[in-house]
Formats: sequence, C-alpha cells, structure tokens
Amino acid sequence: MPNIKIFSGRSHLDLSQKIADRLGLVLGKVVTKKFSNQETCVEIGESVRGEDVYIVQSGCGEINDGLMELLIMINACKIASARRVTAVIPCFPYARQDKKDKSRAPISAKLVANMLSTAGADRIITMHLHASQIQGFFDIPVDNLDAEPTVLKWVRENISEWKNCTIVSPDAGGAKRVTSIADQLNVDFALIHKEQKKANEGDCMVLVGDVNGRAAILVDDMADTCGTICLAADKLLSAGATRVYAVLTHGIFSGPAISRINTACFEAVVVTNTIPQEDNMKHCSKIQVIDISMILAEAIRRTHNGESVSYLFSHVPS
Repeated sequence: MPNIKIFSGRSHLDLSQKIADRLGLVLGKVVTKKFSNQETCVEIGESVRGEDVYIVQSGCGEINDGLMELLIMINACKIASARRVTAVIPCFPYARQDKKDKSRAPISAKLVANMLSTAGADRIITMHLHASQIQGFFDIPVDNLDAEPTVLKWVRENISEWKNCTIVSPDAGGAKRVTSIADQLNVDFALIHKEQKKANEGDCMVLVGDVNGRAAILVDDMADTCGTICLAADKLLSAGATRVYAVLTHGIFSGPAISRINTACFEAVVVTNTIPQEDNMKHCSKIQVIDISMILAEAIRRTHNGESVSYLFSHVPS
C-alpha cells in the first residue's frame, strides 16, 4: 500500500498496532510529551508530504488530553503537506452530549466535530456512534462502522442455545439495533422500559417481551457505570431467563462498574476493544473481548483505495 502512513495517539496503542499489522504497515514515528505546564507537544518523526495519513486515537482514558493530542497531530500533518488526513476514532468522545436536553446544556459532540474539522481532518472513521445523527454535525465524510457482524459471529460461536434466546435492549433507544440482530438470528426480541431519574441511575424497569425459559442477551452501544445493565440483568433473571449475557460495543467501565459486574448475574459481559480492557479483565473474569481491529483496518484499506466500505456493515473481514 504506497503513499499511506498510520500514526497512533497514546490512548490505545495495542489497537493501533493490530491495525498496522493487519495492513502490513509499520506505525509512523511520533513523539508525544508534556511540558512542565501540562501543555501537550507532538512531533511527527517522518515525512508525510503527499501521503494519505490515518491517525488512530480512541476516546478513552484521559479523554481531554487524548482529544487535544489528536487535534494537534491532525494539524501537524496537515501543515506538513499531507494529501489527506483521516481521524480514526474507535470510540467517539463526548458522543452522549449530542442534544440540548435541558436549558443551557451544551451540545459538546457538535463542538468536538467542529474542532476536528478546524484542525484539518478530511474524513472521520468511527465505530458505533451513540447517536448516528452525530454524522450530521460534520461537513466532511464520516464512516460510522458497526460491530454488529462481529457480535452475530460471537453469539453463534459462543452461546450454544442461541437459537432459543431473546435479544434484549436495556432501553427503548436501542430497540432498532436489537430488532436488527434478532431478525438476523431469527429469534425474538424484548426491551426494558425505564424511567431515568438521575444520570447513570436506572429506575422503574418494565420488561416488554418474553424471556421465560430462554437465554437473554442484553445488547447496547456502551456501558459506563453499568447500573442500568446490572438492574436489567436482575429483571431478566426474575422474569425467568435461564442465563443472561451482555454484549456491548464500548466498555467504558468507570466508577463502580467492575464491582457491579462481579456481583451481577451475568454469564459473560462481551465488549469490543475500541477501549483497552486489559486491566478490567484482570479484575473481572466475566469480561470477554471481541477484536474489531480487522474492521477498522479493512475500512482504512478500502478508503485508501477508493472502494466502498458498505460491505463492512454486513460482513466480518476474513
């Protein structure tokens, strides 16, 4: 693959390395450091003139530092005469702040979109945005990839009773995604209606659908403090589910999340590696990880070669 360079920010070096290995490339040289006053300094260590540049940085860990690092790297490549700069953001930061849901609330996802465009990004590749309308915050192309094909593959290979299961959404907002997965597996779906009184606290859960005598698979785009999915798991078990699994695209797992998962009734909590999970797996044996580096690598390859990426919405690259 000529005229292509891949650089990695510090948020998820392991995923960046897997993407580069998959493409048969070496990660570009970049030095990131902080001055004593905590300003971020980025030095691109090789020529990018006329190159198709991809910068991998996920929205995890020190999110604000990671975002600033990404913006500086994009701008550094742009003013060094890169032909095109694409930001590969597996987990998009501030994605939950996507609407004005109360007076004087900021729409921070739109602000991040503006910052990326202003820095000089020509294209965005991301994975399962919290709200797909975030694509409309950009005036540049956005490829919103989906982990659904890998989720379907994992369910068929790892849950023996998958033909007699129910796919469950922990809230009404995920109903469309759940019905899509249920249709492809040819199984039933259910959803849990909840009234959320405080942020990160679910309350008044009502199950709509039947899980009695079946395995229940909770599917959501992300889990942060895990209060909602743990309460949902208890609700499903009390409704007669034989086993409860959770399948999530982004495992943020902040605050009491790991202790909640350890005490909850899950058989397994399955997440993709858009966010590093090594430390979480050491403290929780229930967490399993699906590798999505091949999806991002194939998206990069197809974008570089001017091919369609729509194939990735229904297939797992071999």
